Amino acid sequence: MLWIIIAFLSGSLPSSVWLGRLALRQDIRGYGDRNPGATNVLRAGGWPWFVLALMLDISKAAAPVGYTYQILGIRGWEMAAIAMAPVLGHAYSPFLRGQGGKAIAATLGAWIGLTLYTVPLVGIVGLGMAFSLLTISGWAVMSALTAVFIYLLFFQPDPLLLTVLAGHTLILIIKHWPDLRHWPGIRPFWRRRKT
Repeated sequence: MLWIIIAFLSGSLPSSVWLGRLALRQDIRGYGDRNPGATNVLRAGGWPWFVLALMLDISKAAAPVGYTYQILGIRGWEMAAIAMAPVLGHAYSPFLRGQGGKAIAATLGAWIGLTLYTVPLVGIVGLGMAFSLLTISGWAVMSALTAVFIYLLFFQPDPLLLTVLAGHTLILIIKHWPDLRHWPGIRPFWRRRKT
């Protein structure tokens, strides 16, 4: 229970918002989709600050999950709860009165903590391919999660990992529901030039 609370609080730290206030002297929630996440740090301050914000968002989930899973060797339902806690914390941060980001970076961090590079690599490749094909980001995220599910099913069919994936998928569906209400469009490979 202690590690679930620690993981939740770690994930709930609004690092992108704090980075925006301290380094950029502005509220990143005034940009784009008004989300307190790394993407709006990119809009507010550019690529270097985005990379830093992304690393912070990933690390705040990777650290507690990786320590409990890789070092302490915790397994079972409690590990599933620990792995979901930072993602929930990021999505519904008590520091932001229950508001939070879309939890993609925190989800990636949790999977780094669980599997180091294998599942994150599958997810990143799947997300990149989906973003290049689909016009709605929520459906691109769902496509990446589907790729991770297929990978786990064939190569790492661990009930713990599948349980964590189910929990993360539910959180991401809720956070991306406005996108998922719309049918995904296919991004054209080329555009005709006007003559």
